Amino acid sequence: RAGAPFQYLAVQKTGARQTVGLIQLNRPQALNALCQGLMDELRQALEAMEKDPQVGAIVITGSQKAFAAGADIKEMQNKTFQECYSSSFLAGWDTISTVRKPIIAAVNGYALGGGCELAMMCDIIYAGEKAQFGQPEILLGTIPGAGGTQRLTRAVGKSLAMEMVLTGDRISA
Repeated sequence: RAGAPFQYLAVQKTGARQTVGLIQLNRPQALNALCQGLMDELRQALEAMEKDPQVGAIVITGSQKAFAAGADIKEMQNKTFQECYSSSFLAGWDTISTVRKPIIAAVNGYALGGGCELAMMCDIIYAGEKAQFGQPEILLGTIPGAGGTQRLTRAVGKSLAMEMVLTGDRISA
């Protein structure tokens, strides 16, 4: 499906020998907010690239303004905990961390909440000068829900992770 059109992604092979799978999050009107449809397409694109013997590495990127501004709050706001839990609301997010080929997050602009968690699931993060990382969920009365608390602690240390998760403060590249 890597060549098929997606609604929320632009997917192609690139590089001198077409060995790099490039996945661009393409939901600009919502700053690439991670709705269920986008995450389903991302999982499908990653699975296709994982099976493609020509692809040696994968790059996930967004736009200059936003890598991904977080989970789609409009999609989540009316769901109860029980609805999210019973529907496996975040199922499939871990596909990124199970792909055996190296995945690089090319981040510029906002990588907030679920967008920051998505970047941290990748093997390598390359951050542009305008990259802003944050876990602002506390400002909505919740905490990171896709493994962000554990990954952030490993990435930046306990003290900075606690500060970011408990205040919603951002850090730059």
